[in-house]
Amino acid sequence: MKSLLEQIEAFVPGCPQEERDRETMLTYLRTHPDALTREDEQAHMTASAWVLSPDRRRVVMVYHNIYQSWSWTGGHADGACDMLSVALREVREETGLKELTPITEDIFSLECLHVAAHEKNGKFVADHIHMNVTYLLQAGEETVRKKSDENSAVAWFLPEEALAASTEPWMVEQVYRKLVDRAASYMK
Repeated sequence: MKSLLEQIEAFVPGCPQEERDRETMLTYLRTHPDALTREDEQAHMTASAWVLSPDRRRVVMVYHNIYQSWSWTGGHADGACDMLSVALREVREETGLKELTPITEDIFSLECLHVAAHEKNGKFVADHIHMNVTYLLQAGEETVRKKSDENSAVAWFLPEEALAASTEPWMVEQVYRKLVDRAASYMK
């Protein structure tokens, strides 16, 4: 299996944002040994998933408690180097879905995401960057459930409905639109 650096190096950017963010991630990972942990409070690795329904017509979204918006699933690497495993873990935790299959094990998209200062579990978290790796997954025939400490709802959306449901304009325009367009060739 390729290392995380090798996987990011092998990723072929699909747009200028990914070209820039890919280089940022590679440089940062090479120079910041704590980038896989939250110990690096400036920037650290995260993994997300764009999860298609069993019929590949819909995408799962969670209503994120901090951002008060419908969003994809994802979370911190917390020291793990296998970002696909991180993405799978986060989908399972946040949606209750257990039967997940990578449509491709390759990185589906890359993004450096600004996280504004906020409070989580009574603790202040300063502004920082999530260097995010996204994977494309397919769910099995299962019922979704929320994870109350992170989200207040989980639902399946048609791609355009997912874009309309999110109240984060930058995420819709720069990330979710890209994922919807890119996933279209895998959808039925």
